[in-house]
Amino acid sequence: MFLLLKFHHNRLFVLFLAFTSFHICCFAQISATSADKRMKKVQQRKELEKRSVLNDISFRNIGPVTMSGRVVDIEANPDDPTEFYAAYASGGLWYTKNNGLSFKPIFDSEDVLTIGDIAINWKTKTIWIGTGEVNASRSTYAGIGMYKSNDNGKTWEYVGLPDSHHIGKVQLHPTDNNTAWVAVLGHLYSPNKDRGVYKTVDGGKTWKHTLYIDDNTGAVEMDINPQNPSELYAAAWYKTRAAWNFEEGGKTSGIYKSNDGGDTWKLISGAGSGFPTGDGLGRIGLCIYPKNPQIVYAILDNQNNKPDTARRDSTTYRTADFKGLTKEQFAQLDSKRLDTFLSRGRMYPKYTAKMLKEWVENGKYKSSVLYDYFNVNTGFESNPIGCEIYRSDNAGQNWKKVNEKEVPIFFTYGYYFAKIYVSPYNEDKLYALGYSSQLSTDGGKTWKNMDKNNVHADHHALWVNPKKDSHLINGNDGGVNITYDDGEVWFKANTPPVGQFYAITTDNARPYNVYGGLQDNGVWYVPSQSGRNPFAGSGLGQTASGEVNIGGGDGMYVQVDTRDNTTTYYGSQFGNYSRTNRITREGTRRITPRHELGDFPYRFNWQAPIQISSHNPDIVYFGSNHFHRSMNKGDTMITMTPDLTNGKKEGNVPYATLTTISESPTRFGLIYTGTDDGNIHVTKDGGYSWEQLNQTLQTSARKSKVKSQIPIAIGTKLQTNGLWVSRVLASQHTEARVFVTLNGYRFDNFAPYVYISEDYGKTWRQTGKDLPYEPVNVIREDPKNDSIIYVGTDGGLYVSFDRGNNFMMWNKGLPKSVPVHDIAIQQRENEIVLGTHGRSIYIAKLEEVQKKAKK
Repeated sequence: MFLLLKFHHNRLFVLFLAFTSFHICCFAQISATSADKRMKKVQQRKELEKRSVLNDISFRNIGPVTMSGRVVDIEANPDDPTEFYAAYASGGLWYTKNNGLSFKPIFDSEDVLTIGDIAINWKTKTIWIGTGEVNASRSTYAGIGMYKSNDNGKTWEYVGLPDSHHIGKVQLHPTDNNTAWVAVLGHLYSPNKDRGVYKTVDGGKTWKHTLYIDDNTGAVEMDINPQNPSELYAAAWYKTRAAWNFEEGGKTSGIYKSNDGGDTWKLISGAGSGFPTGDGLGRIGLCIYPKNPQIVYAILDNQNNKPDTARRDSTTYRTADFKGLTKEQFAQLDSKRLDTFLSRGRMYPKYTAKMLKEWVENGKYKSSVLYDYFNVNTGFESNPIGCEIYRSDNAGQNWKKVNEKEVPIFFTYGYYFAKIYVSPYNEDKLYALGYSSQLSTDGGKTWKNMDKNNVHADHHALWVNPKKDSHLINGNDGGVNITYDDGEVWFKANTPPVGQFYAITTDNARPYNVYGGLQDNGVWYVPSQSGRNPFAGSGLGQTASGEVNIGGGDGMYVQVDTRDNTTTYYGSQFGNYSRTNRITREGTRRITPRHELGDFPYRFNWQAPIQISSHNPDIVYFGSNHFHRSMNKGDTMITMTPDLTNGKKEGNVPYATLTTISESPTRFGLIYTGTDDGNIHVTKDGGYSWEQLNQTLQTSARKSKVKSQIPIAIGTKLQTNGLWVSRVLASQHTEARVFVTLNGYRFDNFAPYVYISEDYGKTWRQTGKDLPYEPVNVIREDPKNDSIIYVGTDGGLYVSFDRGNNFMMWNKGLPKSVPVHDIAIQQRENEIVLGTHGRSIYIAKLEEVQKKAKK
């Protein structure tokens, strides 16, 4: 072991390294979990539920419901549209028969809650569910295949395709109830062969893989000729995703057609067809005009770069203008334009053109200093062509682009949308979904926005009434909206508690409030006890009212100063955090740390961690790729470390960032951090010196000659193999005890990784070996009994009475399976609070749990 001493802006950092070489950035070949292992979890869950002694203790759902969650499909009864189903990305399937005034969940009894698509045979009331959302986002959960119900969701039958992971479309034969096709997108983060189109002719008993392109190209969309069911279209989508990079399109994307009922397929969008070809082909949506099936529409996310025809602002520069400049070229920059650039970048008058030119000239800074300072890549900086609309009038033989102007609904993330619909009786009336919902009445030439103030952005599903095409039911990131006049007026149908929480916390008010950040729905707080309003018809009991919004965007971590229960720290994606008084909103201040000139921009995780010190709430800890500390409530953030990750990895997704921070409740200054690339560090002096607690793969493999695809403890260090550190938790009972959970979701590795150390992280043992194959998100200790620990996974909540040696399921009052993203313990009330990603917030008393543990 040796000391690495580093000076950074006149601050000396001491970093204890356990390496004998400087080869620090390496990743094990983490393999995707096999379908057999994933299906094994079904039996594992049954065993853990059977052994549970806790399922007479029920959770209660407190909502909130106002902001809802992401809808992926809507299917309504064409003869009575007040009866419809709403499928949520991670909130299950909900049914209404009163036009959305109330809903009830009908898929909560199964071992998976995430949905990609549904299909309904309204004559027989047969429901088909393709599990696993297809929208390829950071919060897209993998399914385990197909389910089917013949009794309106009272009972379900699993009908296969276990390695499909993400399903884009379930297409039913219009007259044969046993024949169906499924568009399988496949794995999100790894190649796999089970992509493409599958067909069954026996009601799902067996499946035939009829369209396969390659291991990275799946099927995302399908449609059928209602007049000739032997004629089908499928959209293929090439994409690759890693934790650090998302390739949103490729040359194997395209449109395929079958003329024999989906038994064989032919590419119809190749060269000469009029449809784009090449590496920029992203997600594609399809629809057939039912009255004349020769007419087929396609919506394309064109990832090719948009021509740079924008008028340049001659008064300033752009960041790209500074790329590759020599010292001489930097000196020739126009000083007035440079000062304007610095002013708009909030650097002037601290820095001026004159200063920078002098500093570059004398070598204090490189000529790339401004490009290095401002250049970031979060995946939202590119400028693709985006949304394009194509039409074929000869059943797909030829295609023509029809939109005359830009359809500004995709921006940089068309992979999240690309859905198009056509009126059942007007070939020129089209609906396109993206960031906004759009209507065209001239065959796609021009478009207008249908959204109103009460309609959430980001649209994924639309049902068009076949008898009245101005009657629409829309599914978006904020739930369900209904209109009867082509979007002139919308009303919300948001009674299901399906909020997708990333993180939660509580204060000490009476009654206490629960705070949380939600996927694309900002930051809110809700009273844990309040006036009661039933989820009408949902069977979920009561909800607290009085939910209050604090911030927007994608809501992330929240921290509350419990001295006043009003000073709140909250944030959105990529480290955008502020402090405010949640009651008065006075003194709102941005607290995100900012790098200094000469440094590269800090890298912030999608869910950047923040923590208030329990020893002195004036002290705030914050994570980028560095560890930051404020002694004055965030007014000043001091960078306390060099880069704690394995270093920047090229890509368009921020990576090599801190994901978790935990200060010991028993000792001030004892702090642990974890990163998304597998590093774990500890400081015992408030951040001045640090020790790395994990080994990199190269070092550990060289010493032990072990070639492993899973994290293991080797010698004195934990080998994390580059997996995401989802949580590090300093014990509140024993100073030297610390817990770590690793998460393989971004490798499609679903094994549970839970570790405990009794000596400040010097040595580790694995616990939770009987947990099912579900990625682990969070771990918490019981506030009174140090033998009880709670673990939240992508599938639910598990409890151990013996510090992790044996677990049991606790799901009374919960869906059988639900992603538990965060757990908070309200110590004064002795209650556990669950932040779920799909079913909002649940609370339960811990007294009975603690009594049972003593027995």
